[in-house]
Amino acid sequence: MQSQSITEVKERLYSLDFFRGLTMFLLIAGFTRLFPSITENAQEGSLLYAIGLQFDHVAWDGLKFWDLIQPYFMFIVGVAIPYAVANREKKGHGQEQITRHVLKRAFVLLLLGWGISCIGSGKIIFHFQNVLAQLSVTYLIAYLIMHKSVRTQIIISFALIIMTELIYRTFWVEGFNHAFVPNENFGTWLDTLYGGEDLRGHWVSFNAIPTTAHTIWGVLAGQLMMSDRLPKQKLKILIIAGLIGLILGYALSPITPIVKRICTSTFILASGGWTLLSLAFSYWLIDIKNKKTGPCFLIS
Repeated sequence: MQSQSITEVKERLYSLDFFRGLTMFLLIAGFTRLFPSITENAQEGSLLYAIGLQFDHVAWDGLKFWDLIQPYFMFIVGVAIPYAVANREKKGHGQEQITRHVLKRAFVLLLLGWGISCIGSGKIIFHFQNVLAQLSVTYLIAYLIMHKSVRTQIIISFALIIMTELIYRTFWVEGFNHAFVPNENFGTWLDTLYGGEDLRGHWVSFNAIPTTAHTIWGVLAGQLMMSDRLPKQKLKILIIAGLIGLILGYALSPITPIVKRICTSTFILASGGWTLLSLAFSYWLIDIKNKKTGPCFLIS
């Protein structure tokens, strides 16, 4: 986003600054193995040991805290979109000019995602599995529908989730017709078509489609934050929406496993619920309780 990244149009959403700063801190901590290094000598069964286990991806089925970092990114970008668009409109930019900017940014994100995939590979490869490449898709789709009604945006987000569920369950190609089995599903088959498969990590490029829901929900949250509703009303809506996501995601997990690596419907719902609740907590702490100074805010 712009240098004044969040708002000039409405009162600054400090909670988004905090949420984004916290996510970046967690990402850096993850890459440097900060938390595992702190907890690696902890006694098995202790609280510290349990915390350390949360800072690694689930091998396949399940959900740990570290699996929320990508949904956080997708969601945060969505929250910022209405503010960024409003700022550009305030500066006199027309819809066509804003759309060109969005298209350019999406293309840059895609190139950066491809570039990261090439590092250390010794060759040029076009993988869509990383966050930046997938953001180029989710960001663009969420922007293109942001001026539609809340109901329409919600319907589109759930349509993407349901479509993904149906494709995985009904895919017929032999060897790839096991919906929720590593390397034997539709997502892996699609990646083999262009040589972009990631068989070791089981991540798939098609994740960009279902996880677009996270960015759409972020846009809706941003529009909610920009509305004239009372702070307590905004907080209530975030909490209710988050709880709905959690209840649906975990209740349906016996039917469809929660798998981040192929972004199953239950993963999108459960992680989306946690993401909405994380924003709700940030909003309550930073904007409602006015905790804009002190250690908790320094990371942003």
